[in-house]
Amino acid sequence: MDKYITMSQKEINQYDIIKKLINKDINGSEASELLNLTVRHIRRLKKKVKKKGIKGLIHGNRGKSSNRQIPELEKQRIIKLLHKHYYDFGPLLATEKLTEKHNIKRDKGTIRSIMIAEKLWKPKQKKKEKHREWRQRKANYGEMLQYDGSYEYWFEDRNKKYCLLASIDDSTSKVWAKFDEHEGVKPTFSFWREYIEENGKPYSIYVDKFSTYSMNHKIAKENPDTLTQFERAMKELNIAVIHAHSPQAKGRVENLFKTLQDRLIKELRLNDISTVDRANRFLVDDFLPKFNAKFNIEPRTKVNLHKKLVKSEINRLDSIFSSQYQRVVKNDFTVSHKKQYFQLLKEQPATICKKDKIIVEERLDNSICFRIRGKHLNYELLPERPKKISQNSKNNMWVIDGKPNCKPIYKPELDHPWRKFQYSNKFYQMSK
Repeated sequence: MDKYITMSQKEINQYDIIKKLINKDINGSEASELLNLTVRHIRRLKKKVKKKGIKGLIHGNRGKSSNRQIPELEKQRIIKLLHKHYYDFGPLLATEKLTEKHNIKRDKGTIRSIMIAEKLWKPKQKKKEKHREWRQRKANYGEMLQYDGSYEYWFEDRNKKYCLLASIDDSTSKVWAKFDEHEGVKPTFSFWREYIEENGKPYSIYVDKFSTYSMNHKIAKENPDTLTQFERAMKELNIAVIHAHSPQAKGRVENLFKTLQDRLIKELRLNDISTVDRANRFLVDDFLPKFNAKFNIEPRTKVNLHKKLVKSEINRLDSIFSSQYQRVVKNDFTVSHKKQYFQLLKEQPATICKKDKIIVEERLDNSICFRIRGKHLNYELLPERPKKISQNSKNNMWVIDGKPNCKPIYKPELDHPWRKFQYSNKFYQMSK
């Protein structure tokens, strides 16, 4: 039975030229020019074709198993482990875990081929991208940090959706991360306070236009002095805030979250972690040191632009990382804030007058402080004020604190020209 021969178009062209050389239609020099090969190599090809025919142009190992092929027993073991433990891992992470936990040392391409054959990995087709200009990394460590938050089921079905706050240094790709409930002001303040106390103040922070970081109201945009709580705190620390106009502009932190959504979720599963407290300890003690050691790069210079906190800044950190609001002192030297009333005491470190504008600080530990001209004031919380009682004339009912107190009861014996209604065993006379 005849066997089919698999040949490339290049080999077919070579055979046609060598055949003409054998038939003396062309000489060796002409064949050499046509095939862009040396005359000596043309002689070797001519000899092979005369001896074996068209098969002489085919490599001898074609169709044979590679000498470097992975042993079948090892391959079956890898397949079993992939299906049992790493069914949703990417090829690179699966390769790392096979080496780390099972002492199977194979390159990523081999594991990728096995995963594709087992339908555990589907190669992704590249999308046509818009043209974008390349931006060179910053030269110095601490010159610019990209920062963002990512909401995800980080603990899969073991807990609810949480937000991972993360920053990545633009020059070294060093990562700092923390889990929290959301991407609001307090979690962001807590994140940056811990970062600054550990590493110092970065030169600038690159963020998007989320409401925590940017004033998005049209009127606020027209007034450059209107700042968010985050912008105000960074201004006090002399840290520049840069706003990105698109997700691609801060692509380094966006790509970081793609990597973490692949790697970190699986690491939390393998370590049986399902709470935020344990996850944050795991980040600091285990995951981030290994992650940074693996993915950090050398900056173009050895300059560190992080600045250490001076003593005056350290003493003011509680105040800086607080939500601040402006309030007016009333005639009785009380201040209202979020439906609570506070009495300013007589003994104060600064002179206070009626109608003075003071700053209310809501700190990270949920305490409240009042400040004027850099001095913190003495105060006490007043008891809750009495609730107003108003009459709802439409329904002929008494309303206490916005809710009906009781239903009117009609007395037929007390009819026209006056009607009387009973409320809580009391009579109130109302006109017809």
